[in-house]
Amino acid sequence: MKSSYLDRLRGFVAIEVKGARLETLLNLMTEKRMSVWDIRYSGEQRAELCISISDFFALRPLLKQTGSRTRIKARYGLPFWLGQIAKRKFFAIGIVCFIIGIYLLSSVVWQVRVEGNELLATEQILQAAKQEGVYKLQWKFRLKDPDELSRQLQSRLPKTAWVGVEVRGTNVIIKVVEATVPDKPPLMNPRHLVASKSAMVTEIFAEKGRPVVKTNAYVRKGDILISGILGDEVNKQTVVASGHVKGLVWYKPTVEVPLSLQYKTYTGESRKRFYLVFGSRAIQLSGYGKISYEHYETIPERKTLQWRNFVLPIGWINEKVMEVSIVDQPVDPKEASAIGMEQAISEILADAGKDSRVVSQKILHEKAENGKVYMEVLLEVEEQIAVEQPIVP
Repeated sequence: MKSSYLDRLRGFVAIEVKGARLETLLNLMTEKRMSVWDIRYSGEQRAELCISISDFFALRPLLKQTGSRTRIKARYGLPFWLGQIAKRKFFAIGIVCFIIGIYLLSSVVWQVRVEGNELLATEQILQAAKQEGVYKLQWKFRLKDPDELSRQLQSRLPKTAWVGVEVRGTNVIIKVVEATVPDKPPLMNPRHLVASKSAMVTEIFAEKGRPVVKTNAYVRKGDILISGILGDEVNKQTVVASGHVKGLVWYKPTVEVPLSLQYKTYTGESRKRFYLVFGSRAIQLSGYGKISYEHYETIPERKTLQWRNFVLPIGWINEKVMEVSIVDQPVDPKEASAIGMEQAISEILADAGKDSRVVSQKILHEKAENGKVYMEVLLEVEEQIAVEQPIVP
């Protein structure tokens, strides 16, 4: 029969027995009710068997009685394993220290993460959590119950509708649902809508107030477009004028475009550097020496040790330093003019705001000198021109 778990716990040996009276020896072992199994003959007057440690030491009288000899072939079980460990004390100490280290590392909070916040600052939430004992390098057994932490954090953060705390491995995740506060409408005084720039009106729509100008009328900066005064001199009322007015505005920007563009290409030459990372510090282990490349680009790749959900503050960085070459590419003057026009349009539209568009464009003056193209262009842009002006009594 095969050895059981109890036999391996107590320990047993595999032995070889030689002698002319093997059958007598086996009968005597049976009479003594010794724990013996896996008996097989390996030759003439020779047999192999497994026997428990206690019965092995009781076997000597029977061997003398039958004139047999024995030889140990293998040892199994916990007692022999402990004996081997005892001979290798440093190895055993290392295993114990490793197990203790893993336990300690898994008992510490290594990361506190906040999810769901948009208006509340993450630093504000982490500060409130720290006041409740939730922070990096805190022992997990010192943390309060997650439900209690949720209630305490919500009381410290009045702008939250719900706060949940989840302990996942060595990470603490704080989930936040912010309270929705209705926006208070701003208090507005009576006002006009006036022209922010000199322009020709193309569209006017008054939601509240009295329109003063019509389409295709030319207005100067500061002219009233929609008046906030209703009625006549006798019956007069002031309101908050609102609406929108569009107009054509003329711009004459100047731009310059270089006649050569620079871009980088990789030469194929590279070097590697290796760093060992402990927390926020890195120790360089390889790739020492000054970089001989005139132009280069560094590409780091960081990896962190992780066991299941436990993220350890230990890792390494493989850094690749790649040589690059700067190449000058000449630009055709016509292409430079097109680039300059696009640049002028994008800058003007960015300043004009949304809903603006270029109606017409024209190059007024263009010259090429000192490796650049200088341009003066005329842009006709339709944009919103109405701004507020308070009505002063």
